Amino acid sequence: MDSCLQIAGLKGIPAAAEGSNFVFSPLSLRAALSLTAAGAKGETLRQLLSFLGSPSTDHLHSASARLVEAVREGNSELLLSFVNGLWIDRSMTVNPSFMGVAASFYDAAAESVDFTHQATLEQKKINDWIEEKTNGVIKNLIPDGTVDNTTRLILANALHFKGKWQEKFDRYMTQNNNFYLLDGSTIQVPFMSSRKKQFISSYDGFKVLKLPYKQQENNQGNRSFSLLLFLPNEINGLQDLINRAVSDPNFINEHVPYNRVDVQSFMVPKFKISFSFETTDVLSNLGLKSLFSWSAADLSGMCLESARLCVSSIHHKAAIEVDEEGTVAAAATAVTVMLMCYIPPVSFVADHPFMFVLREDVTGAILFFGHVGNPSVLG
Repeated sequence: MDSCLQIAGLKGIPAAAEGSNFVFSPLSLRAALSLTAAGAKGETLRQLLSFLGSPSTDHLHSASARLVEAVREGNSELLLSFVNGLWIDRSMTVNPSFMGVAASFYDAAAESVDFTHQATLEQKKINDWIEEKTNGVIKNLIPDGTVDNTTRLILANALHFKGKWQEKFDRYMTQNNNFYLLDGSTIQVPFMSSRKKQFISSYDGFKVLKLPYKQQENNQGNRSFSLLLFLPNEINGLQDLINRAVSDPNFINEHVPYNRVDVQSFMVPKFKISFSFETTDVLSNLGLKSLFSWSAADLSGMCLESARLCVSSIHHKAAIEVDEEGTVAAAATAVTVMLMCYIPPVSFVADHPFMFVLREDVTGAILFFGHVGNPSVLG
């Protein structure tokens, strides 16, 4: 399990008990933090390696390169884009070793910019780059006022996924039905359905559905992607389920269905959600305090100048839409660095809050993680 999943259980992130929707990309956050680690030293590097679960920078960057490769490209069946970028102020001279790691392991393109005199213009250029790379899904990731004349470097990545189901849902079978909210009320939302066998497993207190995406033609890398829906048996069981998922490193991989079973009732709601947040407090609570400290941060491996650098903000935004055809999902992260077994026939009716995971099945890389408390709420 990705260590970034711990974010889903922290204060500042919408709790399942609130009945709200939430989505973020562990892969996007991990890539941004790993690239930042390439320029970190001392205690700052130690904290980053500890959080990312890597014994050394070599191990970290090699693992990151494998993940980047696993989700790099798609084709007509599965559109996939994952790109990294660096924007460096002209007043700074990038450390060649840092740039080498960024290019070799993260395939990150670098651009010289003028934050000192044209901060607003450069911010817009970076936001436009992210919007383009996510096919218009992620807009204005970096809020106004974040970039100013003290900004020296911005690291960003953009992840865009568009996959068609291996077996599409018939639109004529989509019908409105009851969805039970945590506050005891009921709403009507459109549910997709199918009479075909499904990948479903039942466990103590919850069920898991796996919806595979159509694999790429000439799939030489043996890549495959799927959406997992974790449905608690109890209407109010979502928060406990999320707590189990974020506290057990093997929880998700140990609960992936591998056999198709006959279904009785089968209903999955369509949903479209997005969420954005600034991660400074969240990551500090997870042990990355040095990274954001003016006095303690050590990012001296990024540039050759002796000026002290620290991370002023890390902005993250993700969005996902699930319908009869498949899934469209996107995420982006920007780091701003400033000066200083067989189952008999079962039912799977997701008519109450549930958790979801979009993953690459071979590596286990988690592209998106979230929960749906109210599928009628957009955005």
